[in-house]
Amino acid sequence: MANSKEFLNSVNQMFDKSAKLISLPEDLATKIKLANSTYTVNFGVKLRNKLHTFKGFRCVHSEHNEPVKGGIRYSLDASQNEVEALAALMSYKCSLMDLPFGGAKGALIIDPNAWKRDELEKITRRFTYELAKRDLIHPSQNVPAPDMGTDENVMAWIADEYRRLNPTEIDSLACVTGKPISKGGVHGRTEATGRGVYYAINEFLSYPKDCKRIGLSPHIEDQQIIIQGFGNVGYYAAKFLSEDGAKIITIIEKDGSVVNEKGINIESLKKYFDKKRTFNGYDGFTTTRSRFLSKKCDILIPAAIENVINKNNANNIKSKLIVEAGNGPVTAEADDILQKRGIVVIPDFYANAGGVIVSYFEWVKNLSKMRYGLMQEREEEKRQSNLVSALELMTDKNFPNELKGKVIKGSTELDLVRSGLEEKMREGYSNIHEKFHSNKKIKDLRTAGMVIAIRKIADAYSYLGI
Repeated sequence: MANSKEFLNSVNQMFDKSAKLISLPEDLATKIKLANSTYTVNFGVKLRNKLHTFKGFRCVHSEHNEPVKGGIRYSLDASQNEVEALAALMSYKCSLMDLPFGGAKGALIIDPNAWKRDELEKITRRFTYELAKRDLIHPSQNVPAPDMGTDENVMAWIADEYRRLNPTEIDSLACVTGKPISKGGVHGRTEATGRGVYYAINEFLSYPKDCKRIGLSPHIEDQQIIIQGFGNVGYYAAKFLSEDGAKIITIIEKDGSVVNEKGINIESLKKYFDKKRTFNGYDGFTTTRSRFLSKKCDILIPAAIENVINKNNANNIKSKLIVEAGNGPVTAEADDILQKRGIVVIPDFYANAGGVIVSYFEWVKNLSKMRYGLMQEREEEKRQSNLVSALELMTDKNFPNELKGKVIKGSTELDLVRSGLEEKMREGYSNIHEKFHSNKKIKDLRTAGMVIAIRKIADAYSYLGI
């Protein structure tokens, strides 16, 4: 598909630009840029009294670290070019964020809404078999996760099918992440990507000089935000930003948009959207879609498909900051245009890293066979309770009841996951910010992040003797 080819070309152009800045040898640059392997599988499943043949992909982009990590999407628009572009972004994302994974991605050309739940399970289990027998699903080699069109149910089916195929594998639950809690998942995984976007924005706003340079207030409650896409990522980003005081003035979906200049009630819209699967009929609904990408706002968050901001509309964008919550929403040509216009872009392989960060936490949890917080939650409560009692004794005053419970409470798994995610997002942005401001040749945050990621991958290959 032309669109997916442009997506792959954009990712490679951004790589080439950054590789030149660190004078990476051409042969090593080629090794890092090209996918190690892309597998195509065609398999049949008998459904509705007919044999249906499905086509799927699993791309391993880089094995500088193993296992490789990357989601599996179910989409009629899936293609080899798209999978290879997404796998490359996963390599750079894991490298930038110091995660012990290489990059991978998978896809199945299918409309998940066209099949009943039991039919989709049957298709998923067969797809799992086709991948697993080639070691394209394996806790120490290749670990998928949810993506567009897949969810925790699909991940649970994959994990169960892998266990059936490998009944003596003690780490079988670690073969896939994004699972339900009852099947080895981790609290906070569903919200992780959207929460990571929220942390990324807060990190940018924590540097007043950078905000002033583009005319942006450093306070979250002053922001007027437009979000394109109201799936898992778009919803949670909108939820956390609005809860912190930001105004979500427009949300764009495939069948139209919802507009409210005073700020959209995110939870109300979510309930409506879950029930109707459309914005149509909701207060503020309009059939207008793409035009709202160029509506005036402080922050624009494209949280859906790739290439939505391109050479045809980049000159019309009026936001001060673009945060790539989706993969590849800004093409390489559009990126150059936006940079010349002074519009800052927080790149996808940092901004949406929350999902793979918390997937890492889940993978470690599965390998350790122990939930986070088990060993310290009650001990923390006892220590904090003793501290509160000591304060009350020393001051001869009662500790405020509205704070007492919060202070004494020990850290749950969700608390620890959120804390770890925030720490990784802070660390990642700090590294990008430092690189951006310390090298005059680097003109944008994407290049700064890519330079960091490429250098780490190059070093890893050097240690491997490549």
